[in-house]
Amino acid sequence: MYLSSIARRRPDAEHAADRSRQRGLTAVGGNVFALGTVSLLTDISAEMVTAILPVYLVFGLSMSPLAYGTIDGIYTGATALLRLVGGYLADRIRKPKAVAGIGYAMSALAKLGLLAVGRSAGAIGLVIAADRAGKGLRTAPRDALITLSAPPQALGRAFGVHRTMDSVGAFLGPIVALAVLAATSQAIDAVLVTSFCIAALGVLVLALFVRDRHDERPPSAVVSPRQALKLLRAAPVRRLLVAACLLGFSVIGDGFVYLLLQRREEVSIGSFPLLAVGTSLAYLVLAFPIGALADRIGRVPIVLGGYTALVVVYLLLFGPLHGWPLLALVLFLYGYFYAATDGVLIALAGPVLPEHLRTTGIALIQTGQALTYLASSVLFGLAWQLWGPITAVRCAAAVTVLAVTATAFLLINRSTTTTDTEVTA
Repeated sequence: MYLSSIARRRPDAEHAADRSRQRGLTAVGGNVFALGTVSLLTDISAEMVTAILPVYLVFGLSMSPLAYGTIDGIYTGATALLRLVGGYLADRIRKPKAVAGIGYAMSALAKLGLLAVGRSAGAIGLVIAADRAGKGLRTAPRDALITLSAPPQALGRAFGVHRTMDSVGAFLGPIVALAVLAATSQAIDAVLVTSFCIAALGVLVLALFVRDRHDERPPSAVVSPRQALKLLRAAPVRRLLVAACLLGFSVIGDGFVYLLLQRREEVSIGSFPLLAVGTSLAYLVLAFPIGALADRIGRVPIVLGGYTALVVVYLLLFGPLHGWPLLALVLFLYGYFYAATDGVLIALAGPVLPEHLRTTGIALIQTGQALTYLASSVLFGLAWQLWGPITAVRCAAAVTVLAVTATAFLLINRSTTTTDTEVTA
């Protein structure tokens, strides 16, 4: 009798294991892949324009490090408040896809705007601000759609898949731009038109293939500015927001890293966009396996490891290593940094936030990080101008070490969940 009961249970156990494996393979879901396709196309479009932007502004328009740092910070931080607008609006109307679609469309139209502004730095700044406004509006609703399209235990993999596809676009963008320039005798207008067409295709994919998702909020759950502010009453949300701000302040930005590499290794202007390609290649190779590892061993250690890699990048910029080993190691570690922090940090936020305010909470965390990045870029540019690049980078490394230490104190062995009661109390 005992043996027969074991025999009956064994197939059941095997079927359960099969079902578990199938859930693991399919947990990410088609919606995440559709959103990844949208991001892939949008990133091709964006990177076609932005891959040469640092070298164009610094060498073409002769901007100082402080001026470039200000524009670079504005590029990410000035539209940070729109992340809050996009997140709150998506929660309020319960249509994250529609809000994300408006943001993607704004960025697509901005590519056409660049055709009209010529070489005016001020006009270029305004058009870039419009493009970033679209990014600010769409980011939180898009990430909320990902959290609503995958189970909590698979969020690391879901964001890993999305960020991998996103980084494929970032990898291909500069290559497509170089190909268009080669085919059109260096015609910038052709790059901009191609960029717009690819971005418009991304908007079409969003409209046709991405399914809207809604949280399962209780009838008593109210979305209002007052309730959004009460998010900060929940200790896990506060800790994660403070950690995100500290970590954002430690990042000096891609442009500065690539400019420092270019100065040290005398990389040609024509080859400058390939630095971004190298980072994107490392990112796309690492994003999914690191996301899956975060689901298994914990997301906080992965994030801390990513920022530790950033410290090593800063130190290598003025270390003893030279030549292609330096370029390869810096770009690999920089790609690892992004793979270990970008989607994983948002995956860490998912379980912390109440469902009916999830998009608003994600936007709040992203806004805090973007605003501190704005401050970091401006201050790094000022430090470079006053003390030189070596001292500035060493200061950045020291700040990053302090940020990693503080984040470990804030997040390790702390509660990573909150409840609607904590928000509505």
